[in-house]
Amino acid sequence: MSEKVVIALGGNAILQPKQEATYENQLENVRKSSEVIARIVKNGHSVIVTHGNGPQVGNILRQNEEAKEVVPPLPLDVCSAESQGFIGYMMDQTLKNELSKLDLDHPVVSLLTQTEVAMDDPAFEDPTKPIGVFFSEEEAKKLAEENNWVVKEDSGRGWRRVVASPMPKSILGADIVKKLTDEQGIVIAAGGGGIPVVKNTDGTITGIEAVIDKDRSAFKLAEEVKADVFMVLTDVQNVYVNYGKPDQKALTHVSLDEAWQYVNEGQFSAGSMGPKMEAAIKFAEQGGRAIICSLDQADLALEGQAGTQITR
Repeated sequence: MSEKVVIALGGNAILQPKQEATYENQLENVRKSSEVIARIVKNGHSVIVTHGNGPQVGNILRQNEEAKEVVPPLPLDVCSAESQGFIGYMMDQTLKNELSKLDLDHPVVSLLTQTEVAMDDPAFEDPTKPIGVFFSEEEAKKLAEENNWVVKEDSGRGWRRVVASPMPKSILGADIVKKLTDEQGIVIAAGGGGIPVVKNTDGTITGIEAVIDKDRSAFKLAEEVKADVFMVLTDVQNVYVNYGKPDQKALTHVSLDEAWQYVNEGQFSAGSMGPKMEAAIKFAEQGGRAIICSLDQADLALEGQAGTQITR
């Protein structure tokens, strides 16, 4: 049965940890992602793609810092727009190419997307969103002192810069995304969580410096376009409890009660699996099917044969 699927690609699907951030490396990673998405389209599903931008926006910020004596640096929301543009371009191009290989002629469009957040969101007082490359603790603390950054250890993988990550209130243009997918279009939208903006008292919108968690924005997008399936593609095949311990267990088919139990036990870290599970649970609560799985098993997971499936 054809389903409307929102696919949330992690930033690591575009750039692997410790991989050199060349255009060629990122383009090949995106091509591999597009190959999987094209198979999902061939199986009859309607697809909306969103993606992370943590490594990319962090690198753009680093370029700004290094070149600030020559070129005026840009604010974080503009850097987010820049990352959304170049990732969207790569994804748009590779998806068209992979669809063509399968003799499919679905139109593909990448939309520069803004996401509304609250000006008084408490996240602005407590930065938690990791961006950019990994550093050793010594390197990170040195850079923090030199550049007035906030740095934190990221899930045992190293140290990274962290920035404010407010909750998304709405995806601007979600109605257009829905119309395009209803006409069999494949839409790339809300990349990197969307460009963060706030609404002023006069109704105008203004950019604000932050990076919105892409899984939370992907859930909001899935909600607003009335998707059937919300799929988070990551670098592990399943969600695990007791991760990294001798009694580690992969979750396959999970009820809402069970999922909430694990969340309340603190099983999922705030900087990694926590937001993914939070978004998946919220979507399942509304009656949809939420999936968290690895990229290479995405088509199997849609058939219920892989990944972690959360349903009401």
